[in-house]
Amino acid sequence: MTADRGALLVTGGGRGIGAATARAAARAGWTVCIGYAGNHAAAARVVADITDAGGRAEAVQGDVAVEADVLRVFDECERRLGPLGGLVNNAGITGPIGRVADVSAATLDAVFRTNVLGAFLCAREAVRRMSTARGGRGGVIVNVSSGAATRGSANEFVWYAASKGAVDSLTVGLAREVAGEGIRVLGIAPGLTETELHAAAGEPGRVARMQGLVPLGRAASAEEVAGQILFLLSDAAAYCHGATLRATGGL
Repeated sequence: MTADRGALLVTGGGRGIGAATARAAARAGWTVCIGYAGNHAAAARVVADITDAGGRAEAVQGDVAVEADVLRVFDECERRLGPLGGLVNNAGITGPIGRVADVSAATLDAVFRTNVLGAFLCAREAVRRMSTARGGRGGVIVNVSSGAATRGSANEFVWYAASKGAVDSLTVGLAREVAGEGIRVLGIAPGLTETELHAAAGEPGRVARMQGLVPLGRAASAEEVAGQILFLLSDAAAYCHGATLRATGGL
């Protein structure tokens, strides 16, 4: 059912939830464009996994916080794989773990440029290409938020939580703007998930420290979250719009 819907762009698709989503989407019949900022080797491995399994995928480098890069990624995606049919707005960073009293302006700038500006730029370009009011054939946008948006993540990364709160607002507002233009807009808010994000924030053991707080008693795998994203992309979620699905294990 998804093979004729055009290409799916997954930003931050080389690792973690993005990589798991790219692989799952390819198995579901999507052609997949993997957007990545700097780790070419990781993105290339995901492409190889997909093509080795009989799917079709391309990797395109670009920083979502840079408008010119975003334009190039979208243009290259369509040039190589055909018209866009979906976007998984996944690229994001946390910055180092710490308290608001100690956070640097550089961290705030980097997090909000990637997580908020980047999400908006990618959503904008997806709408411009998919909107039936602009000659497109419709599609789906899934914004990757975080359970942190409603928890606040005190003493860890309040700035990351705040950036994901902005993503939640983007999901609601954009969904209402494009409801009549053939585009569904949804969000997913993962909770504690086993990815490289924790090491990048400076605490590789964070999952072990935090999982006892999760009512289900464990962290999610990236593949579990990817499964929820594929549901939102699918016809099974055809009447879901403007909502953010919490995948937090009850936390």
